[in-house]
Amino acid sequence: MDTHIGKFMDSVGSIFRGGDVLPWCDSDIIAGFEREIADATNEEQKNDSLMRFSWALVHSRQPEDVNRGIAMLQASLDRPSSPLQTREKLYLLAVGHYRTGDYTRSRQLLERCLEIQPDWRQALTLQRLVEEKTRRDGMIGMAIITGAFGLVGLVAGGIIAAASSSSSSSRKK
Repeated sequence: MDTHIGKFMDSVGSIFRGGDVLPWCDSDIIAGFEREIADATNEEQKNDSLMRFSWALVHSRQPEDVNRGIAMLQASLDRPSSPLQTREKLYLLAVGHYRTGDYTRSRQLLERCLEIQPDWRQALTLQRLVEEKTRRDGMIGMAIITGAFGLVGLVAGGIIAAASSSSSSSRKK
């Protein structure tokens, strides 16, 4: 268990060292947290383990893990918790939705997070990532649309040129 917590802390520490802003989590860490939940001897330990497990799932490279983490966190929001716990769950949900590409939902969850704690650096960082990703995806979309219109214009121009050249050839005869 200490090994898994060590890997978990290394993963969290990567946020502060630079590189990937959002850490990734591997299947060994996820399996370790699953065992930790099974080994929990009281409700508090189980709840703490479930939060770490949810964290690991939404930081996984596997879409099915991320979706599982989202479902767990969504279900846990219905249970009463402190504002700090709610903030943490909302943030992890935002991470999960960011990982799945649902930037609109991620942004909404981050806004709720920041209502609880407006200066929370992690949420502000993720919010910046969501905005950058949305902007970049929008520019890519615009480039694709512009390229498509350009291609249509080129094809139309070619057809018109071919038609006009063929009609002037037939007039010469």
